[in-house]
Amino acid sequence: MSRNPLQIADRMSSIEASGIRKFFDLARTMKDPINLSIGQPHFDPPAIVADAAIAAIRSGENKYTPTQGIEPLRVKLREKLAKRYPIAANDDLMITGGVAGGVLLSYFTTLNPGDEILIPDPYFVMYKHLAHVAGAKPVLYATYPDFRITREALEKVYTPKTRALLVNSPSNPTGQVMNEAEVRLVAEFARERGLLLISDEIYDEYIYEGEHISPKRYNPDTLVLGGFSKSMGIPGWRMGYALGPAPILEKMRILQQFSYVCAPAPAQFGVLAGLDFDFTPYRKEYRAKRDRVYEGLRENFNVVKPSGAFYIFPELPKGISDQEFVQRCIERSLLVVPGSACCSKNNYVRVSYAADDRTLDRGIAVLNDVVKSFR
Repeated sequence: MSRNPLQIADRMSSIEASGIRKFFDLARTMKDPINLSIGQPHFDPPAIVADAAIAAIRSGENKYTPTQGIEPLRVKLREKLAKRYPIAANDDLMITGGVAGGVLLSYFTTLNPGDEILIPDPYFVMYKHLAHVAGAKPVLYATYPDFRITREALEKVYTPKTRALLVNSPSNPTGQVMNEAEVRLVAEFARERGLLLISDEIYDEYIYEGEHISPKRYNPDTLVLGGFSKSMGIPGWRMGYALGPAPILEKMRILQQFSYVCAPAPAQFGVLAGLDFDFTPYRKEYRAKRDRVYEGLRENFNVVKPSGAFYIFPELPKGISDQEFVQRCIERSLLVVPGSACCSKNNYVRVSYAADDRTLDRGIAVLNDVVKSFR
């Protein structure tokens, strides 16, 4: 029997290239692009973080670390998180290859083929595709029109096959932050139905009103995924963490041994030095950027004012598709992400305001001009 040595595994047919990442490549081909597509902070890491990583490199900390991360970082991070919510005695903590690494490890260690995982709509694109790769079924629960979670939406999609419930607050792509009622809701819903609750909290430092509330506060079995890419300006360092029940963390650690092996060694020392860094000035700066973009768009778009992260998710006027809108923006050198890359609808766009104010003002002007061009 003749076989094709270049045959691709069947599992790859269930995923496609990121509708967001392609804008990274497109930006490189454009002259002076107005790039509001990138989901990364526009600032470099604080000196204390960079200097510690450089010092670690120069002092020989370039070898493998324990799979779960260096002990000083794990201890100090656990102490920091314990100030936010109770940490159970049987909880464990490990350093992962970014939150993306944590998502992959959590899926592959907890989801069996045919299991269903409830994912918010809109969603971070990775959630859905990695579920497919794990053999599980991603099921979307709607949060429209105000991007709030309701019991009705969760009950509508829950089935006996549901194994896990995922939440993301502050949200990528909407910037919405769960309030205390929503946090209690998801914590109770997961507990009532015996679901694993996975909470992606990568944007926890970007809260512009109130405080960040983790479901871990009300559901001790929550698996928290967090990281430092956004708060320390180090997305390329791939530094995240997972905190949750030890039986799950043990299997995640074993899987990391045979995949990522460990998080980058020098980066762990950089993050250790940055755990005491005061993020307040950056938070104030990004709150002002949020206000700048929201005020600049609300006259011509139906837009929910985000409470966190650094995204805004405008709804396009009726009859305008996101793909056509984005194409007209590209013709004006503006890069934004079509909403259909991260939601079930095709009448939204994701705008990142992680950019300098001049770029934001140029982008606001183009967005308003383009939407008017459809009238």
